[in-house]
Amino acid sequence: MLIVSQQEAADLIKNSDIKFVRLAFCDVYGVQKNISVQAAELERAFTQGIAFDASSIAGFRDPSHSDLFLFPDPMTMTLLPWRPSRGGVARFFCEIRNPDGTPFSADSRSFLAATEQLLAEHGLRCDIGAECEFYLFKLDENGNPTDIPLDRGGYFDIAPTDGGENVRREICQTLEAMGIQPERSHHEQGPGQNEIDFRYSNALSAADNVVTFKQVVSTVAARNGLWASFAPKPLAGEAGNGFHINCSLSKCDIRADVNESLFQSFMAGVMEHTPEMTAVLNPLAESYARLGRDKAPGRVSWSPSNRSQLIRIPAADASHQRMELRSPDASANPYLAFALVMRAGLDGILRGLTPPPSCNENLLDAPAETAAQYPALPADLTAARRLMKESTFMQQALPAHLFAAYTE
Repeated sequence: MLIVSQQEAADLIKNSDIKFVRLAFCDVYGVQKNISVQAAELERAFTQGIAFDASSIAGFRDPSHSDLFLFPDPMTMTLLPWRPSRGGVARFFCEIRNPDGTPFSADSRSFLAATEQLLAEHGLRCDIGAECEFYLFKLDENGNPTDIPLDRGGYFDIAPTDGGENVRREICQTLEAMGIQPERSHHEQGPGQNEIDFRYSNALSAADNVVTFKQVVSTVAARNGLWASFAPKPLAGEAGNGFHINCSLSKCDIRADVNESLFQSFMAGVMEHTPEMTAVLNPLAESYARLGRDKAPGRVSWSPSNRSQLIRIPAADASHQRMELRSPDASANPYLAFALVMRAGLDGILRGLTPPPSCNENLLDAPAETAAQYPALPADLTAARRLMKESTFMQQALPAHLFAAYTE
């Protein structure tokens, strides 16, 4: 059931015997937080908001200006299927507002919503499909995480070598129960590494789905005596966890595909600005142990099919053309990542940029003189932050609060 109004959400909670409501949001780094209220408090949450201490949330506020309010978005309501069916639990994603009712400047979800509106003002819509990889590790006898992977399987392996088959099935079933449609799942390259892809959607829904996906994966893993890691490089010498962002562009009015030149300019804008965005797309020191290795790009290039490139154009008919940005990792805040990619692409369109010629070589093992022809992504987090801090595009694209959180 699609919830579109506060009244419909309230009616469903009443008719479904929901006793608790979780009001969810993310800190500036994309880590999900929530507060639980009784179902009877939902009406007040819709009209007045629920106050919380923002000084305890990473990147939000200091103790001298700590009050913020959560206002649930009725269109995001879902029931948590791992909670009891009677006296159950519902979850909403929320807008974050200041005490005077204005939007909170470090609310990355609202920033993505504003970015969607910005593209719409130019007659454009960007749909996004995300590929988010993760590892499954065993727990020790005391229930603490270890670095022992669930299995020693490799890419596309099958059971019994693939030990995560049943866990992935349970994850897919849970996602379906929450209104997210999985499309495919498989064992990834590393031992204990997995990937589950779900259907593309508008950018805001796609980011909500990524946050939900991470929660579902972690919850199902725990129910199976495991723990899930989305870290960029959980195991030295093994494949890292990528967060590939697939973007397709269309016109708002008729939902027709944009012409080739607009698509190329969008891609050129993303290519030009990715080095400046890397501190957000790859926000941990560990992120830079992944880039430039195991099909994770280290340079700015593109290709129709080559997976060693920053951007790949997957094989598809003209009506399903999309670009895949391959540098982000799974530690990125999806709301900020999607918003910045969209703003970079729009900048490319407004400036009429054109991409350089495609690169059909594997730059991960190409001779140094060949690789040097293509701009490099930052080599470490310090360099990425410095590049971001010097970027006019990033200063103009991000609210000051968010910009400071990633550069200071």
